[in-house]
Amino acid sequence: MKGFVPAYKFKNVEFLGEALNILSSEPDVWKPFAGGTDLMVLLEAGKLPHENYLNIWNLNELRGIEVTDQHVTLGALTTYTQIQSHQVLRAEFPMLCQAASETGGLAIQNRGTLGGNIVNASPAADSPPALLVYDAELELISTAGSRWVPYDGFHTDYKKMLIRGDELLSRIRLPRTSKNLKHYYRKVGTRKAQAISKVCFAALATVAGPQLQDVRIALGSVAPIPIRCVKTESALRNQSITPINELLELGKAALAIEISPIDDIRSTADYRLKVSLNLLGEFLSTLS
Repeated sequence: MKGFVPAYKFKNVEFLGEALNILSSEPDVWKPFAGGTDLMVLLEAGKLPHENYLNIWNLNELRGIEVTDQHVTLGALTTYTQIQSHQVLRAEFPMLCQAASETGGLAIQNRGTLGGNIVNASPAADSPPALLVYDAELELISTAGSRWVPYDGFHTDYKKMLIRGDELLSRIRLPRTSKNLKHYYRKVGTRKAQAISKVCFAALATVAGPQLQDVRIALGSVAPIPIRCVKTESALRNQSITPINELLELGKAALAIEISPIDDIRSTADYRLKVSLNLLGEFLSTLS
């Protein structure tokens, strides 16, 4: 059953201050949206959960990509298409660009935003695992000011986040590094493109000679939220990458304990666990 449009209120704003004033005066009443790519699907299915929506698509203050020596900072309204076309992001944050390229089709990529992908809070979203391993930070703003929070820990439970009802996600900040990093990103879904992930895997490694000096691993679709696998990272960090079989055994044993996939309409827990372990193995095998 389709949603009945007159049952909802949609308010447009042209300036950031206007949006923040509305959210401050009626916290938790108005739900911000931008590209609306998920919102329209829910409306069509008659499953749109809120009643009052604030359209922030026209807020230029939430757009743009800024590059400094230390960071690349993306406005929350940066689209997937803009991410893919940015030279520094392609060179230094290729997993984020790959996630953007695998999110929906061209129409979704032209309209969907990175900020929307974050605050929609789906555990199956494509960009969160990449953002987690890149140690992203989020700027949350309100009439009271702004605050930066680590993205790791921002999602607290299914569809729950560390953002107040009077706040907007303003910017996403990625720390730059000159290290020789190895990037690995895989999305496994029913189809090659335009499919919700059954498992989404992102990993980053620094190898010094025969040693896995540092490693970061994050997964989507294997828990109520996108997760950093810190226990698996700890088990692998500073280990020798040869012989590879010992490294694979160590990593897979740790990951099998750390994640707890579930059965749902898209896949089974057993399949998700097996795929996650296989992707970890594939990632580690690329390091030698």
